[in-house]
Amino acid sequence: MHTDLVAALDIGGTKIAGALVDGSGRILVRAQRPTPAKEDGESVMRAVDGVLAELALSPLWARASAVGIGSAGPVDASAGTVSPVNVPGWRAFPLVERVRRAVDGLPVELVGDGVAMTAAEHWQGAARGYDNALCMVVSTGVGGGLVLGGKLHPGPTGNAGHIGHISVDLDGDLCPCGARGCVERIASGPNIARRALEGGWRPGPDGDTSAAAVAAAARAGHPVAIASFERAAQALAAGIAATATLVEIEIAVIGGGVANAGEVLFTPLRRSLRDYATLSFVQRLTVAPALTGTDAGLVGAAAAASLGRRGEAAAVVSSRS
Repeated sequence: MHTDLVAALDIGGTKIAGALVDGSGRILVRAQRPTPAKEDGESVMRAVDGVLAELALSPLWARASAVGIGSAGPVDASAGTVSPVNVPGWRAFPLVERVRRAVDGLPVELVGDGVAMTAAEHWQGAARGYDNALCMVVSTGVGGGLVLGGKLHPGPTGNAGHIGHISVDLDGDLCPCGARGCVERIASGPNIARRALEGGWRPGPDGDTSAAAVAAAARAGHPVAIASFERAAQALAAGIAATATLVEIEIAVIGGGVANAGEVLFTPLRRSLRDYATLSFVQRLTVAPALTGTDAGLVGAAAAASLGRRGEAAAVVSSRS
């Protein structure tokens, strides 16, 4: 990255994180607010403004030369709008215009959160050195991004690789996106927890009903918790195998909060992948946990903003591999 500092935003259904990021990908200043996902669009934007205002209190803010945004999708990078499935108050919301106004006209670059995570993982993480990769964010939702031919491939609107809304169960549950049986509807954190609760799992005395609590129960041997993660792993494997068959990726990198379950997720995922990735040219597909952790969205958004255009950012990320 060629700029001094970049302000980065990582916007999801649970939290809105912000940072000032330097040219080596180091996060120097952080800010965060919960996402008021069930409220109206202006309430969500006030949370974004709050994160930016907190960053602006830092004396380093004066060195920021651009803003990068990685947002839950779908996004429309060409129009500067976002319509996150898990944030119903934002539909075709003019996020780029509103952020630009909040930062006194600094250049603003928008990509999907999966593309941002992919940029970070190809630059500094598990996809480094791979010319063809799928990177996934499995959290409140499921997003993704692609590296093809050694370059980030965001697509015309910034949504290429959005694996969360590939249908892997034609008669499955209705997804908020309007389709049925989407990977996200089966494998996201809230849906892992929902399925476990419906199957009879109950939280401990702390009342924690998160996917992390289900993962802890699975590690302790609870059969319903194990089954919920195995179902999620099967959905992820089907989506990954379909992507690999279509574009011949060499590695699938899994990040996001659900990936923190570790082998509770990865062991059944690799097992299920053998059932779906059956053709000779996808049988050696590697699955790996992300290395950039919860900072992937921020680092990737900064990478995308550093040269101001998705194509140029892709070249930077590729050149660092």
